[in-house]
Amino acid sequence: MALPVEEWRLHAARGWAALEPAERERLAAAPLQDAVRLGCGLLRPEAERAALWRLSQRETAGKDPRVARGCREEGNRLFGRRRYRAAATLYSQAASHELPGTPEISICFANRSAALFHLGYFEVCLEDIARAESHGYPDRLLPKVLLRKAECLLCLGRLRDAADILGVLEKKIAMDGTMASPTEQALLKKSSQLKIKIRERETCPEPPREACGGIQRQSEIWEENDSISGASSSLSLRFNIERGRHLVASQDILPGQSLVKEEAFVSVLCAGESLLLPGSGETALDTRVTNADLYCHRCLRQLLASVPCRGCSYAKYCSQDCADVAWEQYHRTECSLGALLLTLGVFCHVALRTVLLAGFAEVSRLVEWSHSGDENLRSPEVRCKHLGESPDMRAGSRGIPGCNDSGQYQNSYQAVFNLLPHAEKHSPEHKFLCMLSVVAICKQLQEAGLEAAVLNRESSEKQSKQKTREKTSDELSPELMIMAEAMLRHVLQLQCNAQAITVMQELESGDGAVVNKKPVRLATAFFPVLSLLNHSCCPNISVSFNGTAATVRASQPIPSGQEIFHCYGSWQEAARHLERSIEIVELHHGPSSVEIGHELFKLAQILFNGFAVSEALSTIRRAEEILSVHCGPQSTQIQELREMKACLLELPRSVLQRT
Repeated sequence: MALPVEEWRLHAARGWAALEPAERERLAAAPLQDAVRLGCGLLRPEAERAALWRLSQRETAGKDPRVARGCREEGNRLFGRRRYRAAATLYSQAASHELPGTPEISICFANRSAALFHLGYFEVCLEDIARAESHGYPDRLLPKVLLRKAECLLCLGRLRDAADILGVLEKKIAMDGTMASPTEQALLKKSSQLKIKIRERETCPEPPREACGGIQRQSEIWEENDSISGASSSLSLRFNIERGRHLVASQDILPGQSLVKEEAFVSVLCAGESLLLPGSGETALDTRVTNADLYCHRCLRQLLASVPCRGCSYAKYCSQDCADVAWEQYHRTECSLGALLLTLGVFCHVALRTVLLAGFAEVSRLVEWSHSGDENLRSPEVRCKHLGESPDMRAGSRGIPGCNDSGQYQNSYQAVFNLLPHAEKHSPEHKFLCMLSVVAICKQLQEAGLEAAVLNRESSEKQSKQKTREKTSDELSPELMIMAEAMLRHVLQLQCNAQAITVMQELESGDGAVVNKKPVRLATAFFPVLSLLNHSCCPNISVSFNGTAATVRASQPIPSGQEIFHCYGSWQEAARHLERSIEIVELHHGPSSVEIGHELFKLAQILFNGFAVSEALSTIRRAEEILSVHCGPQSTQIQELREMKACLLELPRSVLQRT
């Protein structure tokens, strides 16, 4: 969900309508700095806090042992039915809701290790066993886990380590000093069998396995551009008044040639719709999962055995390293704001994370630079206009917004900051909504005593609370005012510069077989270099993603001097196919059937991605009318249709004219 939830949008709309005409006019014309200052006074603390608190209660971001218990029980049920991958996902969910260092979380890790063992992920199984032990796994249950550990080591060929663990297991059972229980007898029998296997492997070692893959592919020749980070030397950065900043081929380019390899400056995972795991059924608690349970919240790799955040139930990572880096860079600030950020939408979340990654010093430098009295430095729009009118504009990139003093365009906060926000082209109502949302986040940061973390400064809890008490409820500190201004800029930029990171997600049947694949929007990100590409209905490149990295390849020969064009897929052809499908479905099921509603929903998505604004809006309205009857006004599809409609209605006029 890019924008805030509908209730908050309606709340902001009512607030805008209640303003005096002169006040609305002043806000509409105000630069970002003044808009934030005015917004601090307009955000009524009691009313807004109550409204946001109420809306945030619908989002699950805190630890909840009740949810953990339900997920663990459902995981046990799926494990018993040999749905090991689904069981592992539910054990991960359970672990995310338990507090660190408790027996309950250790049991979640131990249970997950069992599922991973059956799936053949022996190294990851060992990691989970270590996690279970480090969190205080109950001593009475340890023998079974030790046996599993020995089996993993044997499968990995670590024979001596496996024998040592079996020795520890047998000593532990012998320490009881009484007749072994039936369970312990079964463990001892299994231990003896494993010892025999170890001796057999020691006397008859397996031959070394040949490396898979046969002939290695020749690595692609890649020469990075001296002026554009992550771009091939076959590209050049250009500017003109009609196209703005754009990339052109500086030499002939062959199909399949890599043109850009760029890491996202910032990315935020989109939870997306909830999924019912294969083999699972309806339970008293909602144990369905979303992409937030399936992908790392930092690097976006698919999760097998997630590491939960220490403070919230929402953030999950592929490793402890990813968790630690995320905590230091931004999550220690975001953690307690989880429900609020989910309520205010991904764009607000991306804006906050962007300034946290950049750091206050760099944010402050560029915000103050944007306030410069020099007309040519005041905004990217003014600088672009000045460059376009300049008679001595050369092919070089020096002076183009986003480039440093050496004329280099880098994957940096400076490049992100200089993406066009089109502030004067957004509707006043939309700017008001974005401003209220950003100010609400910054006020929450201040009230929660998180200002020091935001500003990368050391501050004791006592000093933080004292500083908070000294401020009135309508004030933000000067430093947070700077951060709020930058965040508002980024929210507006994202309307045209947000890049959707997509993956092909596998859909499984109940027996674990992959039955289908579909493209899924996984995250929203800022890619400064990728943002230089203009859009066309006749693109000459394709974009693919691996985690947070984007790779741009030529999809056809591109002669020297031709511009590089990007597109949202072959949306026009897809739309034509769907329109024919809709005609057939209507004949069979009727014009108001749920089947027609689903087909219209798919067509609306395609038209939305292609920026076919008028066609998309009419399709959205018809789909919304039909699906609200069949699926209810709060269904996932209705929510997404409303979000698409809101985005289209708020598009800058320059984009609408170009389409």
